[in-house]
Amino acid sequence: MEYLINLGILFCIYGVLALSLNMVVGMTGLLSLAHAAFYGIGAYVTAVTMTSLGFNFFASILLGVVINVMVAIFVGQILSKFKSGYYAIVSAGLAIIAYSLFLNAKGITNGPLGIFGIPKPSIFGYAIESNSAFLILSLVILAIVFAIYRYVDKSSFGRGLKAIREDEELATVMGYSVWRMKSIIFSASAAIAGIAGGMFASYIAFIDPSTFQVKESIFLFTIIIIGGLASGVGSIVGALILLSLPEILRFVGLPYEIAAQLQQIIYGLALILMMVYRPRGFFGKYRM
Repeated sequence: MEYLINLGILFCIYGVLALSLNMVVGMTGLLSLAHAAFYGIGAYVTAVTMTSLGFNFFASILLGVVINVMVAIFVGQILSKFKSGYYAIVSAGLAIIAYSLFLNAKGITNGPLGIFGIPKPSIFGYAIESNSAFLILSLVILAIVFAIYRYVDKSSFGRGLKAIREDEELATVMGYSVWRMKSIIFSASAAIAGIAGGMFASYIAFIDPSTFQVKESIFLFTIIIIGGLASGVGSIVGALILLSLPEILRFVGLPYEIAAQLQQIIYGLALILMMVYRPRGFFGKYRM
């Protein structure tokens, strides 16, 4: 049972990340690979403030959200100068910069050794020590984020984002403030990714820079492509599929080294097959 609970918590965390990334990539058409950076910032802010400054979980999450929004506004100004493939390349570069900071800012992040002993959340003095209680909290957060995604998707703001995706110049002519809308959705996406980072840090109780490399952004990108762009349900399904895959390989009984390499091969093969035979993913509204 503990095994399933652990898998459920990780599913919630990656579901939140996938929903936040789909706001940018799916709804707006911005090929961002910077998501690992925002995920990492949220995790490190939570880890540092809870272990060194005595903050509670929710205060740490809130501070991570604020910092991520500020970083996203700054980064968004840089990314606004690029389009399409160049946007993806520059955003990946920003993720690499963030990883380097996590690795080398040893006075804050403890460098490659990481941060240990991150406390569990507490609500009104009640510490969420058990994994089952943490799963309930994670499900609540996932449900809230999913509701936010659905609200944005159905709102006039969401329709504006889709207009930008289809034809940015036409959206400008129609009176949409393209740069402002991009900045808002990019910042909102970064804020939600920061929440997922805080959840991860508090649950695992240890973080190090290796979790927040560019390959994590690529993994999240794979989730939303397989699940479907601009689909909240697709984000959830994609996270479920790709998180279940390593567990299936584990039950097969393959040695860890072989299973890890085979996992990457299967991810790549799945992407190729999806792009050829189902370019919209399982529930997507757009082709990649």
